[in-house]
Amino acid sequence: MASYLQESHDRIFENNRAWAAKQKEKDPEFFTKLSAGQEPDYLWIGCSDSRIPAEQITGLSAGEVFIHRNIANLVCNTDLNVMSVVDYAVRHLKVKHIIVCGHYGCGGVKAALTPQDMGLLNPWLRNIRDVYRLHEDELDAIPDESKRYDRLVELNVIEQCRNIIKTAAVQQSYATNKFPIMHGWVFGFQDGLLKDLKVDHEKMLQGIQKIYNLTRGS
Repeated sequence: MASYLQESHDRIFENNRAWAAKQKEKDPEFFTKLSAGQEPDYLWIGCSDSRIPAEQITGLSAGEVFIHRNIANLVCNTDLNVMSVVDYAVRHLKVKHIIVCGHYGCGGVKAALTPQDMGLLNPWLRNIRDVYRLHEDELDAIPDESKRYDRLVELNVIEQCRNIIKTAAVQQSYATNKFPIMHGWVFGFQDGLLKDLKVDHEKMLQGIQKIYNLTRGS
């Protein structure tokens, strides 16, 4: 085990040196431009699952996407981590698109469907259980368990998009600049493709602003 741990550690640095050399070969100015700063068009909020590397599946390069990941791609207003990411991306980086990307077969969503004490995960998973509660009639009407599970993955993404649109940073930027635009996607392991859930930014914004209108600054 000790030798494996050392080898698996060293492999990362070998890969890093190979990657750096490849980038310099392709573009001698790559790291000069990279060190000059970032101006990404996209904020990506995805699941922590190790099988979904945002840049690779979208074909984007370093500096093109600002990334936040957590279990089941949740956006909770009490999570200062994700709230800080959204605020910084919108107010300072001026991103044009915000993407919440879930994936079919999400372990976090599956755990939320399990009637079992998950310990420290309980308060986190409750956010997904709340999504089920909001859409209980639709989900209970799906007889196939796997399809019900897939639909909850999709509904969870949509609700997290709604949570982002509720933020002051997004509402104020959109009122002034007409961006960022909200997107909800789901990644499929079976074919490697992204499914666009066709989130209607304008309609979703109008739907929440009776209660969550934060367009006026302090």
